[in-house]
Amino acid sequence: MPYLVVCPVTQIQVVAAKHAPSHMLTVMSEAAEIPRPASVSSDQHKTLIFNDISTQRDGLVVPGAEHVRAILDFADNWDRNAPLLIHCYAGVSRSTASAYIIANAMAESPDPEDLAKDLRLRSPTATPNAKMVALADSILGKKGAMTDAISSIGRGAYCYEGAPFVFPLKKSDAHIF
Repeated sequence: MPYLVVCPVTQIQVVAAKHAPSHMLTVMSEAAEIPRPASVSSDQHKTLIFNDISTQRDGLVVPGAEHVRAILDFADNWDRNAPLLIHCYAGVSRSTASAYIIANAMAESPDPEDLAKDLRLRSPTATPNAKMVALADSILGKKGAMTDAISSIGRGAYCYEGAPFVFPLKKSDAHIF
């Protein structure tokens, strides 16, 4: 049952109680005390610090290839025996980009367009960070397919924070919500 679960920072404990993740990826703008669920050991929690921007701005950290590689490396070390929880502040941009990136690297059928459509189905508010997706597109050798697929689903519905959602990596787990 290898699946990803995505949520805003405010929903970590609720999501963890329901899904019992073994690993957690935190993507935030600044270091903060994040409540790690009991099911996630400290060595299975990765924190990345960068801003939710796509172009450089003074005083902010734009996502870079090193961040995308760290996401892929962390996911590669996930044993897939329990879900991987991914969160950012609002659960809309950096976390959905991270989930989409991981899915393109690890899904049973990694078709960028199908994955983007599934992302939109599962999260009407998802607006994956364009810079992160473009970097992953290059790193994974998708030749623009990831970027085009995310562009085709458009910006998600406006919200303060996104609702938690499950993003399965196997078609047989598509029923999980």
